[in-house]
Amino acid sequence: MCGRFALTATADQTATFLGVGELEEFPARYNIAPTQPILMAVAAPSRPPGSNLPDREALLVRWGLLPAWVKDTRGFPLLFNARSEEAATKPSFRTAMRHRRALVPASGFYEWQQSGPAKGQAYWIRPRHGGLIAFAGLMETWCEPGGSEMDTGALLTTAANPAIAHIHHRMPVVIDEKDFARWLDCRRQEPRDVADLLKSAQPDFFEAVPVSSLVNKVSNMGPEVQNRIEPPGVREAKQKAPSGETPEHKQMSLF
Repeated sequence: MCGRFALTATADQTATFLGVGELEEFPARYNIAPTQPILMAVAAPSRPPGSNLPDREALLVRWGLLPAWVKDTRGFPLLFNARSEEAATKPSFRTAMRHRRALVPASGFYEWQQSGPAKGQAYWIRPRHGGLIAFAGLMETWCEPGGSEMDTGALLTTAANPAIAHIHHRMPVVIDEKDFARWLDCRRQEPRDVADLLKSAQPDFFEAVPVSSLVNKVSNMGPEVQNRIEPPGVREAKQKAPSGETPEHKQMSLF
């Protein structure tokens, strides 16, 4: 699952990464949550021969996909994630999977290690070598009864890789930069043609940084939500260790 992520790159860095036209400046966003606007890149409409316009365009969408056939949103669930294994066949996602695949730029995402029924330790999960990544996304335009339109979207998830699975069993699908064009090409590439891209990232791609519960609140939007902390278990072990002796030293003394 992915219920929070961040985009802290500049507009120029993001535009270059996605291969879209110039983007208006936007602030760094450290705690993006469902129902908020998120940036997506989609394939642009057909361009005339000789056009110098980019073949991708960026748009802001509401994070929480609404299929076109929904009549009353009050009883419809918030679809901010879509299981990649079901996206091509599930009624809520199959049209978008066939016609409106998208890229969602991000600097990383947050996940919580469950501890019973409540959220447990939070982790900031970021590319080990830094830089931007692109999540696989789906976009759908929903028409309100009054006639106005709203662009909405969801992130595709897959089984977590071994490095993340101890935190959560799902993770967002990351599309490699070399596969951007194929993923976005909904004219020639059917869902079955891009199914091989819907896989978990390599085990060494991400690093998980334990962070405080500040990220739990949407109102906390500053960089402090990404500050590293010592998880309670580690902190308690250090407190119990004799002075000048780390938990590791104490363990080795048994031998």
